[in-house]
Amino acid sequence: MIIRDATVLDLSDLTRTYNQAVLSTAATLDVEAQTLEQRSEWFSHYGDKYPLLVAEISGRVVGYCSISRYRTKPGYDRTVESSVYVDAAFHGRGIGRELMREALHRASDIGYHVVIAGITEGNDASVRLHASLGFQHVGRLREVGRKFDQWQDVNFYELVLT
Repeated sequence: MIIRDATVLDLSDLTRTYNQAVLSTAATLDVEAQTLEQRSEWFSHYGDKYPLLVAEISGRVVGYCSISRYRTKPGYDRTVESSVYVDAAFHGRGIGRELMREALHRASDIGYHVVIAGITEGNDASVRLHASLGFQHVGRLREVGRKFDQWQDVNFYELVLT
């Protein structure tokens, strides 16, 4: 497996992986599949300051992890939010862990202080992943999202890097 920076050539694979989660899980609160145009706009927010990494196996992108701006107010500039998605056919192989490890390393090198993860209630695999990397549960927002005709709680996890 190769972990590398995403390129625009990965966009269709990134969109496919994300849309798997959109259509079949509550891991994201998007409720409709995203178009390439929508994901191209999303992609434009990443680069040196906000890494977007992919995991590649035998030439195929099978997952990705991003470090994103947490909030726009300047006082939050050293806090970021992480997201990780892995192709359903590749779950359970440690891909998410390797992506997150590299993303956290990059976040630390850039100088970020805190990484936040918002994880929808019931996403136990993501909770275990984040806990194994040192994230601590810091709060829960009840019924803040709606998907699949159900209210969704979102739990927040935090990792202090420095």
